[in-house]
Amino acid sequence: MISVIQPPEAMALLSQIEAESLSDTAYGELYDLYRNCSLAVLNSGVQTDNAKELLDKFSDFDIKVVRNERGVKLELINPPRSAFVDGEIITSIQINLYAVLRDIIRMSTLSPRHILPTGMDENALSHGKMITNVIFSILRSAQILVAGKNPNTVVCWGGHSISKAEYDYAYNVGVQLGLRKFDICTGCGPGVMEAPMVGANFGQSKQNSSTCRFVGLTEPSIIAAEPPNAMVSNLVILPDIEKRLEAFVRFGNAIIVFPGGPGTVEELLYILSIKLLPANRHEQIPLILTGGRESEDYFNTINRFIMDTLGEKASRAYKIIIDDPEEVAVQIKKSMEMVKDHRTLIGDSYCFNWTVQIPEELQIPFVPTHENMYNLNIVKDMEPYKLAATMRQAFSGIVCGNVKEFGIRQINEKGPYVIRGDAGIMQSMDRLLADFVAQGRFKLQTHEYKPCYKIEM
Repeated sequence: MISVIQPPEAMALLSQIEAESLSDTAYGELYDLYRNCSLAVLNSGVQTDNAKELLDKFSDFDIKVVRNERGVKLELINPPRSAFVDGEIITSIQINLYAVLRDIIRMSTLSPRHILPTGMDENALSHGKMITNVIFSILRSAQILVAGKNPNTVVCWGGHSISKAEYDYAYNVGVQLGLRKFDICTGCGPGVMEAPMVGANFGQSKQNSSTCRFVGLTEPSIIAAEPPNAMVSNLVILPDIEKRLEAFVRFGNAIIVFPGGPGTVEELLYILSIKLLPANRHEQIPLILTGGRESEDYFNTINRFIMDTLGEKASRAYKIIIDDPEEVAVQIKKSMEMVKDHRTLIGDSYCFNWTVQIPEELQIPFVPTHENMYNLNIVKDMEPYKLAATMRQAFSGIVCGNVKEFGIRQINEKGPYVIRGDAGIMQSMDRLLADFVAQGRFKLQTHEYKPCYKIEM
């Protein structure tokens, strides 16, 4: 099967030079990356969490970038049939295919000289500031940054492998957010990444409004395991998990954490590391953990883990709300006013938080090889923000070993990752992960879960 897609209106204004560059780059070393991300988008809405299985299933898929007078068109060879209705590709999938093209090409061309003013030396900015400017450039290119718009973006974090009751609760929170016309930003996949968007869509429809945006932030190594859900209206692909997480924090104005597995703990540790950094003590980053009555034990477990490893100060960095979607939305609305007042006072942008300081440990990409996982230094006498950042790396590795092609291949070849550290911290981590296994929070329940990690005390 071969299908040709003409560019949507927004992509029809490419210059001939840009189109030539896109075509040339697509067949260079980035081609596999581009192909795999495009395949993931074509599988939007499909319930999967195994990148390797998806890529193997469609091994005969190919995509070609063809230059024409309108910019570019895409030629799809053996694409998934689920992306089509009556022989026509679904419009939202078509738009997201061009988002993949835009972001992959952006990654290939982005370098310090593209984000510095003319004449400024590359050494004029610290490494961390360079990374932040790269993220800003990617989000601006995706046209999701709106200057002058009041703080309105709610980031929703949580797992893909959740129960129906947990999905329904996240949906109901989304309804309340939609009634208040908030934009929703998630990791763009299934489960909790979908439910608040679906709910917000219904909530805003009751207000006879269609102003909400549903922004999905992903990265190349996870998108095949978590294909975009059907609600995503603005898809953005960041180069790696560290830049993706930073994009959430700088683009979002408030964060809600729903139940999830290791990836959700990774996200929570990431934002706690930022909040625990002394330089951020005045920053306004509202953080709410919430779930239905059936999730109360889950959050008690999470809270105990944070208290045992990072201390009481870390537990004061968030608020837990159980079984009250309306109260969650009310608190978010109140916090948006605080964010606006703070940003106005310090002269920071409403749509991109420039002033929050992000530790370098959170910005430098962590590659979860067996050696790197084994050498993680998870000890109690670290500064709390550094301990949170290091534990974040451990959970990032577990996510990689569970669902990412690179990690799955490593685990198949070399066995489980070994994670070492202080006995007390390791016991807390082992207890938390054991609870996740028992609750089925690692993988969609299509296979019996075999841990990709081993805790060593």
